[in-house]
Amino acid sequence: MKKRSVILTTLSVFILAVSLVGCGSAAKSDNPAPKEASTLEKAKQQGYITVGFANEAPYAYATPDGKLTGEAVEVSRAILKKLGINEMNGVLTEFGSLIPGLNANRFDMITAGMWINADRAKQVNFANPDYQIGEGIAVKAGNPLNLHSYEDIAANAQVKVGAMSGSAEIKELTAIGVKDSQIVSVPDQPSALAALQSGRVNVITMSGPALQSVLDTAKDSGIERVKEFTQPVIDGKSVVGYGAAVLRKADVDFLEAYNKELAAMEKSGELLEIIKPFGFTEENLPGGITVEQVLAK
Repeated sequence: MKKRSVILTTLSVFILAVSLVGCGSAAKSDNPAPKEASTLEKAKQQGYITVGFANEAPYAYATPDGKLTGEAVEVSRAILKKLGINEMNGVLTEFGSLIPGLNANRFDMITAGMWINADRAKQVNFANPDYQIGEGIAVKAGNPLNLHSYEDIAANAQVKVGAMSGSAEIKELTAIGVKDSQIVSVPDQPSALAALQSGRVNVITMSGPALQSVLDTAKDSGIERVKEFTQPVIDGKSVVGYGAAVLRKADVDFLEAYNKELAAMEKSGELLEIIKPFGFTEENLPGGITVEQVLAK
């Protein structure tokens, strides 16, 4: 009798345990874990966002007193404020490490005036462009090697050209026919200028406004911008770069909200007023072109 009682008690405990497990499972399925907030939602809650930049004037750079500014920064700052994000924290990063840094969650977006291209678009989402621009080159005063185009660089195997690592300019130089042995990759604008000043390279290249900003800051009479410069022509098309903010692939809601505000700013004239102080004109406005249209060119 005692043995039977023990068996019944054990069986009752087992049934109760199974019932509790079943109830726990039902409760769990009825109350799923809350969905993690998106990058945009987190930034709104925090009131700030972290951005990657490459210290490339006039797009994004730190002033001597530590303020983050530049064309790309101020455009994004205005849009972010409209989205309820009032503060922006910058993370200085080499240009070639910006996309890896974004995808590694070191920062939440890139505000560097980065040019849109197909290779980059496979890894990240570009917002619609906030400017369009061509290239520029600078040489020693007097232009001793008579360089007026990327084709001129390609035609003289002795010429060394400096360009920022990971930049569109390196891809364009290669497409034009400049040999890898002629291209000297540098981490940033000051390094490019230093390479030209020291004679390590014969010419440097970057976007027109960026180049002018470097030269204006340097005030070096031994260096000059080539004014009669022919823009690169690749596959029969003159190269025009379109720059934009960069977001992670997952941040679709952020992208849509950002593009909506950007379009309204260009239409109202606010975009032009923001980019003017950085050497941009009405000719540099994107004209409402979308990232999809740029990639289809």
